[in-house]
Amino acid sequence: MPFEFAPEELVTKPVAHLKVIGVGGGGGNAVTRMIEAGLTDVEFIVVNTDLQALQRCQAPTKIHIGSKLTRGLGAGGDPEIGRKAAEEDKDLIREHLEDTDMLFITAGMGGGTGTGAAPVIAKMAKELGILTVAIVTKPFKFEAKNRQINAEKGIEELKGVVDTLIVIPNERLLTLVDRETPILKAFAMADEVLFHATQGISELITKPGLINLDFADVRSVLQGMGGDALIGTGFASGENRAIEAAKNAISSPLLENVSITGARGVLINITGDMSLSLAEASDAANLISEQAGPDANIIFGVVVDENMENEVRITVIAAGFQQRQRQQKVVPTVTAAQRFTRSIDYAETPTIADEVASKVNVPQETSPKRSPTFVPPSEFAEKKSEETAEKKVVEKKAADISK
Repeated sequence: MPFEFAPEELVTKPVAHLKVIGVGGGGGNAVTRMIEAGLTDVEFIVVNTDLQALQRCQAPTKIHIGSKLTRGLGAGGDPEIGRKAAEEDKDLIREHLEDTDMLFITAGMGGGTGTGAAPVIAKMAKELGILTVAIVTKPFKFEAKNRQINAEKGIEELKGVVDTLIVIPNERLLTLVDRETPILKAFAMADEVLFHATQGISELITKPGLINLDFADVRSVLQGMGGDALIGTGFASGENRAIEAAKNAISSPLLENVSITGARGVLINITGDMSLSLAEASDAANLISEQAGPDANIIFGVVVDENMENEVRITVIAAGFQQRQRQQKVVPTVTAAQRFTRSIDYAETPTIADEVASKVNVPQETSPKRSPTFVPPSEFAEKKSEETAEKKVVEKKAADISK
């Protein structure tokens, strides 16, 4: 049967202050696209060393950092410059972080400002007790190697100072769009991850719904999770709409984590109109719970939005993967069969025949020598016998030559 909300259940919740801060050029672009998409109930801030890029952004609050260090010309792709710029204006940044309950940090990893300044800002937020979620992108594989290295370093720094980290590899975009897809549209797909994460959480906190879900619940799922997280949003209508939306939500192809199995905390937002039934919501939540595993702390809420018009939207945020992985040391193993059949590469090891032939100028084969191979056990004895016979012939010829 459909949910029937009593007036006292659809209460107005205490206002929690959510902010989105875009760091660097990539972060600023993401914020602009979120504003254009019409996201409400959050405050937008952009931070950059590049004054010109900062001025182009649509965010109402713009923070120019490192003016003495960079003179408004950007960090030049150097994360150290980005870090120093943020530290130069840390008091100004801290001022804009005050009275914030939850902060989303978005940046493109690999460049100067985003890579260097984002961890500094995240650390400030942590010191202020702000629940912090970072959603960042990784460079394409064809980009310079130093950008790849910088990105990995920046991501590792963020892991130590944010509550939850979501990483989007730009390389995944290539597998999801047609060759004719405009580049701006492709990058907008990555920005949708940030949009739906912010939207899903802000709706749970600010819109009327079940009274058992508030900001404290959100904090209990996301705070202190440290490592990587998964976020996905699914839409569906018609028969089995809630189940289908749940399946779509937990199979986001853009993220590095493609399974919620092993998550320590899972937050579920189920949004629909008044036709959404209790059974539908329960089925969707159970499906997600089964995928996460028995140990996950799962909290879900239902948001009523008459604009959904028989459609269901489900947003899932699963966190706490990394901490479990760190407790399990993975030790590479080699089976007995592999140890028995593994052949040795003698390409760089001179044989007796090589030594003799080099002294008497015997022509050597010019074909390349074998690289390391693995052979089945059934072939090993036969192969070994052939190699022994061949070696005896070569050594006999060498002995004859040396006489």
